[in-house]
Amino acid sequence: MDHRLCARGATALVESLGSGGLPEELVGEAETVASELVTNAILHGKPLYDNTVRLHWRVRGDRVEIEVTDGGGVTAPAARRPSVWAQGGRGLRIVRSVAHEWGVNEEDDRVTVWAALGGPSRRRV
Repeated sequence: MDHRLCARGATALVESLGSGGLPEELVGEAETVASELVTNAILHGKPLYDNTVRLHWRVRGDRVEIEVTDGGGVTAPAARRPSVWAQGGRGLRIVRSVAHEWGVNEEDDRVTVWAALGGPSRRRV
């Protein structure tokens, strides 16, 4: 998978949210969350049937919802405590600390990890 695609997705997200008049802090948090979720999908998941990982976002008022979908992996996405010397393993803990809420939806051959920033997601509203 081409990692440059991830950079383009993050750039598109930041440009989209920035042009929507959202607070700069929320845009930065969204960029961090999207980056962590896409990185996890690339490192731990497999591509979808069309050899992609999908980044999708919605703006609902002053809330942002981000979803990253991949073809699933060996283990289910979960925020785990990394060892002190581990070089990785903190991504979902970062997402958990920044997001209002987050979760995982697994169906068929797809896994979607989602996060809501700025308030509860549409899943609960």
